[in-house]
Amino acid sequence: MGTTLTYQKSVAEEIKSRLRSGNACYHSVQNLLSSRLLSKNLKIKMYRNIILPVVLYGCEAWSLTLREERKLRVFENMVLRRIFGPRRDEVTVEWRRLHYEELNDLYSSPNIVRVIKSRRMGWAGHVARMGEERGCVGPWWGNRR
Repeated sequence: MGTTLTYQKSVAEEIKSRLRSGNACYHSVQNLLSSRLLSKNLKIKMYRNIILPVVLYGCEAWSLTLREERKLRVFENMVLRRIFGPRRDEVTVEWRRLHYEELNDLYSSPNIVRVIKSRRMGWAGHVARMGEERGCVGPWWGNRR
């Protein structure tokens, strides 16, 4: 999958690259995600098992700014809106997009930012358990010497 490293050690370029890859993955399965023939549970499993790993590759080493968190949430909401589809407004009787709160209610799993923070904590625990004699490198490089 590869990672993007910059001289300034900024993860912004890496996150952009991951989101581009996730977008390509999303577009390859978007017809399935909007199909009425597949259940919502199956579509959510497709998101979790196909799209999310592409976006979250190497996320254990990311330190997110609020702007980057927002970009990640926007991407996730785009996918979830495709999965859950539009809703008919009871007042105006018109079709509308689901709001953020409605998506959170329908999608019972933690959002993408919480998953990243959880994985970062897991990685920090792994590093803390490592002995002093071992060097620590990013999760995507393995333990090369």
